Amino acid sequence: MKKLITGSLTLVMVMYGGLALAGETISFEDPKGDDDGPGQYTYPTDAVYTPGSFDLTDVEIADKGDTVEVSVTVKAKIDDPWDSRAWDGNGFSLQMIVIHIDTDHKAGSGYKDGLPGFNVTFADDQRWDKALVISPQGRTRVQAEVSAKAAAMKKDILIPTTVSVRGRKLVARFAKKDLGADLSKQWGFQVLMQSNEGFPDKTDLLTRKVNEFGGQHRFGGGSDYDCDPHVMDLIAGKAQGDKSEKDAQHKMLGTFKCNPDGSGTRAVLQMVYPEG
Repeated sequence: MKKLITGSLTLVMVMYGGLALAGETISFEDPKGDDDGPGQYTYPTDAVYTPGSFDLTDVEIADKGDTVEVSVTVKAKIDDPWDSRAWDGNGFSLQMIVIHIDTDHKAGSGYKDGLPGFNVTFADDQRWDKALVISPQGRTRVQAEVSAKAAAMKKDILIPTTVSVRGRKLVARFAKKDLGADLSKQWGFQVLMQSNEGFPDKTDLLTRKVNEFGGQHRFGGGSDYDCDPHVMDLIAGKAQGDKSEKDAQHKMLGTFKCNPDGSGTRAVLQMVYPEG
């Protein structure tokens, strides 16, 4: 009997020693109908940009042991009108999502500016330390873009190992070791919804611009200067789906300023901290 117990304990130790245990799950909700940036952005006119394609409704970030699984749900069915698989893509074409994470909540610690092309900054005590990128583009293309356009941030920009599409949901898996620590509800999170651009501006990280007037493949309601936030939706307030969060989003994204000479200041964003 003693040998049996000892053998069982050894087996358990081997099993747990070789596998990381699952941990925290963090969930956010976002009100529907706020996929208009600061309040006045409009979709491109081409029929592929179906209503609700950039309207966040739910986000879940789950510690699965050795991986962190991120699920992002939008209001419309996620389609692949440009056949991303043909160019080594991930099975969808339109959305471009970046989750910024503040792991220490310390003023001056981390990156103040968002990723190139989003045209946002973060509050000084809520700078981001890690960014999770979910793009239609394949891993090789995203890595090349990051190296060329965000080299100073490269070590803290995480690219998923796999991405899958499930109806209205995108599911991306990241290596947990790249986060540097276990997922925590004390961290801050900001989920930015953009649109993928396969032929981006030379300084933009695969992101589509928002112009003053919309077009076939351009969002409208913004500015032709590079001062407005290129963000269609995000999480705000307590991220529980309350209608007040729509106003909070508009106010946050509306903190930018464009001057007549093309200069300006960018919108300042705040994180959502699950534990306050």
